[in-house]
Amino acid sequence: MENANAVVDTQPADRAATPGLRSMAPVFVLGCGRSGTKFLYHTLLSAGGFAVYHAESNAFNLLGLRFGNLARRRNRRQLLDEYYTSKLFHRTGLEPKDIDARVMDECRNAGDFLRIVMEAIAEKQGVERWAETTPLHLLYLPLIKKLIPDALVIHIIRDGRDVTASLHRIGWIRPLPWDRARAFLVPAIYWRWVVSKGRRYGQALGGDYLEVHYEDLVQNPRDTLALVGKFIGHDLDYDRIQQVALGSVHNPNSSFRGDGKETEAATIGRWKRMFTAPQVRDVECCLGKPLVDTGYALETPPAERRSPWSVGFMNFLYPLYFDFKIWLKSHTPLARIADKRRMGIAESDAKPEP
Repeated sequence: MENANAVVDTQPADRAATPGLRSMAPVFVLGCGRSGTKFLYHTLLSAGGFAVYHAESNAFNLLGLRFGNLARRRNRRQLLDEYYTSKLFHRTGLEPKDIDARVMDECRNAGDFLRIVMEAIAEKQGVERWAETTPLHLLYLPLIKKLIPDALVIHIIRDGRDVTASLHRIGWIRPLPWDRARAFLVPAIYWRWVVSKGRRYGQALGGDYLEVHYEDLVQNPRDTLALVGKFIGHDLDYDRIQQVALGSVHNPNSSFRGDGKETEAATIGRWKRMFTAPQVRDVECCLGKPLVDTGYALETPPAERRSPWSVGFMNFLYPLYFDFKIWLKSHTPLARIADKRRMGIAESDAKPEP
């Protein structure tokens, strides 16, 4: 992934963003899918002062890749023509005239495009700041920071076992055909792959990167929001947030909707009710050291932590498989022809990749 998105970054922007006040910098709320990115993002929006955009921008993981080098005017025109017909655009509340001229005159890459769109939303809503929450942008952090130098990144991390339970229930991360009997392990490997890359990329950003635990946000919101507020230079008043309660702050984005409307707190530790002891052992073997490194205690006793060879092989194979799919999208024309539906899908239907 170090060279990911090379198709987009063939020509850096002519105008580099000048880092300004921390309280004005754009904020990226990122993390593995089903880790609470929407919850934290809507929490920030509920605090006020941010442009309200109820969608994932998909600027780096989809738009910039699909339309090739945006330094070419023809590619910018094609991007805008398709973008205007998508739900991604409809949810901005903008009209084509609000961004068309700026994109055609100033945009040279995915970072320029995202900034132009979000600044237009902020201007229309009478605010001065914006935030973004496409979870997969975690895999593009080096490029994001290069193209948007003043970006502040919040990486929200959730217990990988709960993420595994949620992703497995939804069926977003599909196993290879011969692993269908062990399908529940693939989301665990995916969590490890995404979180490990995100932490490695993020820690290279120094003071512009912050890790927050989903469990802390839910169980100790005032102190956690005080930490986040200090990091981004923004007043995150908990009482105001609860009163405004936009999006998933009011209506939790649970993958277990059939169980009724649950609170965010009820989502913690669900894996204990979903997996058997042998399944927990195998899931923890797949999650590996990153689970412990991010502060979560293992349930399986040390003497029982040996997994079957088939699980070990999955641990070896799937990260290579995930890396290869990202490489194909980033370095070949595949992204220009793959999955056009993502331009029009609703936010709640968006699937993580690969």
